[in-house]
Amino acid sequence: MELGILSLSDLQTDATTSALHDAGRRTREIVSYAIAADQAGLDVFGLGEHHSPDFAVANPAVPLAAIAQATSRIRLTSAVSVLSTADPVRLHQDFAPPRPAQQRPRRDHRRAQRLH
Repeated sequence: MELGILSLSDLQTDATTSALHDAGRRTREIVSYAIAADQAGLDVFGLGEHHSPDFAVANPAVPLAAIAQATSRIRLTSAVSVLSTADPVRLHQDFAPPRPAQQRPRRDHRRAQRLH
């Protein structure tokens, strides 16, 4: 079983002013939460993609990259992807785990030479 955190990056309301926090502040909070999750030993951190003013993150790959440089063991993933606006091959390439070398397809160099 894996234990982790999922964030949809919804903008929080300031308790004293009732104003929404700005997206930059919320993104920094999300990065700090993910770092804390890694330090606490959680297994996974997922971040969702949203295209509306109520959410801070439109492209989860960017904050996940910031999180990756500051963490060591937690698995990072996209939690929500808007498929109607995404190239499915690129989405897979962006978020699929890398395959071990022994599972990668082998290139047949003799066949490539015959094609030239």
